[in-house]
Amino acid sequence: MQVLVHGGAGSDPDEPAPRQAVLDEAAETSAATSDPVDAVEAAIHVLESSPRFNAGVGSAVQSDGAIRTDAGIMTDDRAVGAACSMPNVEHAVSVARVVMEDTPHGFVSGEHAVELAEAFDVETGVDLWSERTREKWAETEADRPTDGVASELEWIQDQYGQTDPGGRDEDSDGETATTEQTETGARDGDLDHDTVGAVAFDGEHLAAATSTGGRWLALAGRVGDVPQVGSGFYCSPAAAVSATGAGEDIARVTLSRRVARHVERGLDADAAAELAIDEFAELTGSTAGVIAVDSSGTLGSAFNSSMMQTARATTR
Repeated sequence: MQVLVHGGAGSDPDEPAPRQAVLDEAAETSAATSDPVDAVEAAIHVLESSPRFNAGVGSAVQSDGAIRTDAGIMTDDRAVGAACSMPNVEHAVSVARVVMEDTPHGFVSGEHAVELAEAFDVETGVDLWSERTREKWAETEADRPTDGVASELEWIQDQYGQTDPGGRDEDSDGETATTEQTETGARDGDLDHDTVGAVAFDGEHLAAATSTGGRWLALAGRVGDVPQVGSGFYCSPAAAVSATGAGEDIARVTLSRRVARHVERGLDADAAAELAIDEFAELTGSTAGVIAVDSSGTLGSAFNSSMMQTARATTR
């Protein structure tokens, strides 16, 4: 089994070593499995349970003070499952897997996704707050307007500075043209967690998955790139891909599908990742990162943010 995991493309974390240790644990746990789907789910479970990442416990808080999780998973036969906007669900990736394997659908959302999780014994009602998110929300909540969506939108824009409808001012690593804010809403250098993802190859089959808590202080109900097939994740017979970064822009250019397409045209996973990120930067002016593995077993990653921590593991 070959496994590559990421902990998000963003700014330099305050404590990179502890984050890297969790990523290493996720990769090793994943590589011990015998199936690529089990592998990506196992890796992401470890990351969703760590408050150091923006997935599961420690996820970003939306504008109404609720935490909602999203995830997507896909295999090389193009089986796909996604779930989004789930309050109090730690292991969003497992709900996405239920959608893929146990329903005739590809995407389930909100309270209905939570009900589906309960029906298949995925734990719900989990406290996803971390000490850090509680403190940060307490600092923010007092300023939140309560007189309607228009005022709330104005407040949200003030919080993270998105002024360009095309998304060029929204960036996940604190390096936007107009602000220095991150995917989790933290100011310059204040990021220690982000969206997580994993790709795996067992010598025959591929799988990819991505999980997130979304963007800090996004409008309640906002869904980013992560659970959108071809954007936050993608898998084909050629490659498995997971993406992270400026969510709306990743969705606009279907970044994960772009990486896989470059592999299908003859590039290996590493070259395809580099080319896709170059194209993404040119098209959007934003930052992102991708990881990938191709059907030859080549692992690849690329990012144009300050940092994207990854870990890999291989078992024979």
